[in-house]
Amino acid sequence: MNVLDDFLWRAAIAGVGVAVIAAPLGCFVVWRRMAYFGDATAHAAILGVALSLALEVSILLGALAMALVMAMSVSAMRGRGYAMDTLLGVLAHSALAFGLVAISFVSGVRVDLTAYLFGDILTVTKTDVLSIWVGVLLVLSLLVWRWRRLLIATIDEELAQASGVNPRTEHWVLTLALAVVVGVAIKVVGALLIGALLLIPAATARRFAGTPESMAMLAVGVGAVSAVSGLGLSWRFDTPAGPSIVCVIAVLFLLSALFVKSGKSS
Repeated sequence: MNVLDDFLWRAAIAGVGVAVIAAPLGCFVVWRRMAYFGDATAHAAILGVALSLALEVSILLGALAMALVMAMSVSAMRGRGYAMDTLLGVLAHSALAFGLVAISFVSGVRVDLTAYLFGDILTVTKTDVLSIWVGVLLVLSLLVWRWRRLLIATIDEELAQASGVNPRTEHWVLTLALAVVVGVAIKVVGALLIGALLLIPAATARRFAGTPESMAMLAVGVGAVSAVSGLGLSWRFDTPAGPSIVCVIAVLFLLSALFVKSGKSS
């Protein structure tokens, strides 16, 4: 029997896949203090879902396209006189509101908004799993290829320019990777929780890592363990899978905070 014939195996493989790409990318979100950027990109995906349903095209492609449009819009509006957190907050909430309103206008389609807001990992299909892992390979290849340049541009833009690295180009690379993650993750954890999957594993790993590379690897481990554990708890206690995964990540973060605190005090 093919493991992909079992919906739990499909869910687990999909969850681990999303964790594998969200975690290292989340490290750059933490380093660059871009938490709101991830939220704005994820919320825009809801509008992409509405357009996909209206045009009868792949929801993955619609979510990816709108996430990319949002990310590009934010990048283009940098330095226009608004504080970045203000700009991101306005765009994130506006995109979510417009997306929810747009879905209400889609006629002839019954839409379960909960599935797009909080994820529906237990209903992923073989095609979804394939799409997620294609996204995994694309993003990981991009990160491996651009890792040093992304890292230098993140540490110091002036140092990056002195080293022949264009910080703006690396920002666009990161923007593209974030859009891909949002597109593949929306069915696993939903638009409202993608930011948590980006941010919390990286924040947890940061307390234990000595190098950027080790932080990325630890974040992947935290995300993967949380995906499988959250899925198991969801199955055992009949709770929503996406929020259950995020709850496990949050608990691991709290335990790491307590561990580091006690370690320092001793």
